[in-house]
Formats: sequence, C-alpha cells, structure tokens
Amino acid sequence: MWMSEFVQPGQVPGSRPRERRQAASLSNQWMGLVLEELDHGVVLLNGAGRVLHSNLAARASLDDNHPLELVGQHLRARLLTDAVPLAEALEGAEASGRRCLLRLGDDRAECGRANVVVVPLNRDVNQAAVLLILERRQLCGDLAAQWFALRYQLTPAETEVLKALSNGVKPTEVAQRQGVAISTVRSQIQSIRAKSGADSIGELMRQLALLPPLVSSLRPAKLVN
Repeated sequence: MWMSEFVQPGQVPGSRPRERRQAASLSNQWMGLVLEELDHGVVLLNGAGRVLHSNLAARASLDDNHPLELVGQHLRARLLTDAVPLAEALEGAEASGRRCLLRLGDDRAECGRANVVVVPLNRDVNQAAVLLILERRQLCGDLAAQWFALRYQLTPAETEVLKALSNGVKPTEVAQRQGVAISTVRSQIQSIRAKSGADSIGELMRQLALLPPLVSSLRPAKLVN
C-alpha cells in the first residue's frame, strides 16, 4: 500500500475515491459544455451508429438538409447509396482504428453533398468509440462576422455584405438579393477591405477564417439536449 493511501488524521475512510468520482463527473460536465461552445459539429457514437453525444453545431447541421440525420438515438444516412459506406466507416473505426474522410450525399438530391471525417477513439480506453467531425457550411458564423464588423466599425449594409461573402455568395448575387447595383456592392467591399486592412477579397476571407468560433448563448429550444 502506498503511503498516500493511508487514512490521515481527520480523513474519512473512502473519501478519496469519492472525490475522484466527483472530479471525473465534473470533468465530464465541463467537456460537454466545451463541446457546446464549438462552432464545429461533432458527433460521438459507437460502431453501430448509436449516438452517445452531439454538440449544438452538429444538431443544427443535421437538422437542415444534411446527408446525415438523427433518427431517435441513431445516426442514419438520408440516401441509400450512403448507408453502406457510412456503416463500413463506423465499423472500421471502432474495430480496427481506421480513420477516413467520407464524401456523402448527392448534388442532385435535396440534402446536397457534405464531407465527414471519421475518427476512431480507441486509445487507452476500455470501450472504443467513433468521433464524426462535420464540415462547416460557412466560413465563419454570423456571431463571429458580427464581431468582426463591430471591431472595424462596418456599416449595417457592409455587415450584410460581409456575412453574405462569408457564406460563399458571389457579389452579383449579393446585389440581386439587396436590390442594388453591383457597383454599390463593389464599393461596399472596397470599404470593408480598407477598414480591415485587407489587400484583396482573398485576404479578407482569410481574416474571417482565422476568427475563433463563436456560438450564441441563445440556444433554440429544439436543439438543446
């Protein structure tokens, strides 16, 4: 028996195991909260597709025309053509520790296409699990774009242009959506670049891509676990 395992004066026998259990429980709670703050969808599940945990970003993505969907406590492919590749990837990750990149969906289908990274979690654990990392559908979230706009004192119109560009919308389409001339949008883009110090649209997009992920503290009720 190690000296640290002797009961010290005033110490209640068995208190340390209880403290360790409490610390482990608290760590799990913290980890769950950390995952909820990520602006990147992650799903923890087993090889059979049973979901153990999914964060807010994942639930939002899977609820909106994604090739994958949550059905009860299980993750399923919306298209039959994706069912076998998904099952094989999950089984291979859990049983063999194989990681891969899945390209799911179909451009002709309503769900479109999406990339999913399959990561095995099988090191130093009693039971292996699988982590799915979903791709981001936009360069940065609206909250991060709003923060960027406030930092550089963009006008409301410039902020809307910035958000549209971060979502992959082309300047011509931005002009159509806002009912203005393309020259107006180009002037707004030039103003955004001047205020942010970006030499080009590419540099502006790089600045947005480097923003830390920000998730709103206001959570839709249907997405809260």
